[in-house]
Amino acid sequence: MQTNELVAFVADKVDDMKARDIVTLDVRNKSNVTNYMIICSGTSNRHTKSIAGYLAAEVKKIGLQPLGIEGEASGEWVLLDLGDVVVHVMLEESRNFYQLEKLWGA
Repeated sequence: MQTNELVAFVADKVDDMKARDIVTLDVRNKSNVTNYMIICSGTSNRHTKSIAGYLAAEVKKIGLQPLGIEGEASGEWVLLDLGDVVVHVMLEESRNFYQLEKLWGA
C-alpha cells in the first residue's frame, strides 16, 4: 500500500469510529521518523482506546503490523506507529495542551 493510500485508509477508519477533528499533517520536511501524522480526538478514554484498537485491527486485516502502540492503558493519548504514518488519538484536553498541530504544522 502506498503512503497516500495508507493516509486515506487511516483517516477513513478513524472517521468510522466517530473520531473528532481529524487532521493530517505532512511532516516529510520536518521529521526523519515519519512522513505523515494523523491527529484526532476521542470523547473519552474508552473512546480513544476503541478508536486505536479498531484502527490496529483494521490495518492488520490489510497485512500491516503496527510498529508500536503506546498509551493504551490510560487512553488519554494513544499513539499508533504505522511507519510512514503515525496516528495520535487524543482526548481534547491532551490535544489542547500539547498542540501537535501547532508544533508540526507551523
